Amino acid sequence: MSAQLQTAGRQGGGTLIEVENLQTHFTTPRGVVRAVDGVTFSLERGKALGVVGESGSGKTVLSRTIMGLVPRRGTHLGGAVRFEGQDILGRAPKDMRGVWGKEMAMIFQDPMTSLNPLMKIGRQIEEPLRNHLGMGRDDARATAKRLLTDVRIPEAERRLDQYPHELSGGMRQRVMIAIAMACGPTMLFADEPTTALDVTVQAQILDLINEQRRDRNMSVILVTHDLGVVAGHTDEIAVMYGGKLVEKAPTRRLFAAMKMPYTEALLQSIPKLDEPSHTRLATIPGRPPDLVNPPAGCRFAPRCPYAREKCLNEEPPLEQTSDDASHSFACWYPVGSPEYLDKRAEIDAQKVSVA
Repeated sequence: MSAQLQTAGRQGGGTLIEVENLQTHFTTPRGVVRAVDGVTFSLERGKALGVVGESGSGKTVLSRTIMGLVPRRGTHLGGAVRFEGQDILGRAPKDMRGVWGKEMAMIFQDPMTSLNPLMKIGRQIEEPLRNHLGMGRDDARATAKRLLTDVRIPEAERRLDQYPHELSGGMRQRVMIAIAMACGPTMLFADEPTTALDVTVQAQILDLINEQRRDRNMSVILVTHDLGVVAGHTDEIAVMYGGKLVEKAPTRRLFAAMKMPYTEALLQSIPKLDEPSHTRLATIPGRPPDLVNPPAGCRFAPRCPYAREKCLNEEPPLEQTSDDASHSFACWYPVGSPEYLDKRAEIDAQKVSVA
């Protein structure tokens, strides 16, 4: 890797980004949409955080708010986002241009709509190199070719002169990674980077992001709806529902001792290889909450099979588990509690009687 792509002073650890009580509210004709409603977390340098939730949970708005990519008109921002100790929340675009690409980068969900269809691949990779790093045309092209090689695109020289529509979906996503990596950012957001890709290509893309993270000591926030995607590619997982953080824990801890019934429901909805063919997939009944008029209590309560009256009327706080300060959740009757087990036994008995 070229020395120009390595950023000095990024080999240490420590907290890279801190998000404190972050709020992103949009004013609409129906009322105020609380897309992100009081989210707090931090991420250390070189670590990967998976942000998981259904569509509408607020995970994409969270990442775009941190990067400063949400529209300014009709948007209320609250809380704080500290990047390398400096608050960047709500900064004007002109003040963020030195951060975008060079310090923070994003891999968007659909490369076909993110890449310029009228511009050759080479020029799209070279642009940030010339603007942020001041490279000349020849150096930028040589670096662009090296970046395509790094993300394992064959015949890199030829691909530089092709347009996005001439590449496969997997190759276009690799080009997006090359663009994101071009200036050696310390923080990478990957927003559903494997959507619409086949399973084999998905694994290759996730492995590639993980490899780049390790090589560059870069922090990654991986946004997805699939717990299976983050299982082997993150250090921590944050589960969002209805604009709020409902559970956060180290990845292994979350899968071994999840507390939030919503997290459990997400896991159960993943297809399992050991099940017979044509087995009915598990689903979460109901719909996500209306973020203009969210429920009074726990936002998952109307869909939760273990909910009780308290869940419908009182919102649970995000609290640490008694045995692990790194694991927090928001639930009155968490997975494994006596109330949960009683309700689970009742549900299982009903299934048996119906059968």
